[in-house]
Amino acid sequence: MNKVPMTKRGADALQAELDDLKKVQRPRIVQAIAEAREHGDLKENAEYHAAREQQSFCEGRLQEIEGKLSNSQIIDIMSLPCTGRVIFGVTVSLLNLDTDEKVTYQIVGDDEADVKQGKISVNSPIARGLIGKSEGDDVAIKTPSGEVEYEIEAVKHI
Repeated sequence: MNKVPMTKRGADALQAELDDLKKVQRPRIVQAIAEAREHGDLKENAEYHAAREQQSFCEGRLQEIEGKLSNSQIIDIMSLPCTGRVIFGVTVSLLNLDTDEKVTYQIVGDDEADVKQGKISVNSPIARGLIGKSEGDDVAIKTPSGEVEYEIEAVKHI
């Protein structure tokens, strides 16, 4: 199976969430279940059922994060030489040649993508059109709303 690319920052964030789930959330939920059991009849005990539901969610999220981390290829963009070429993990500043609007995106893995934070998936049409290009290149990218021309103003390893 192919490894899924992930930035070091994305992997660190998942690891922090995993640590919190294991060291803070899981023990808190176990304690809540124990306290709810002390209240007696479990059939009618809403606190017990709520704690068990939280436990189920927590364990599912733990498995999901562990699976993502074990199936990922972590790429630390800061350790790679800056060549001006667009590769996974770089932050790209673009100028829309039609509207003169400037945008900046970091190219990240699918799980890390969040357009509102300026992070686009390596599998998005914009990222696919930019990969392999260099600073100063003009690039025509096919988007759902039509073709858009960008100039690559800067490629940064940040």
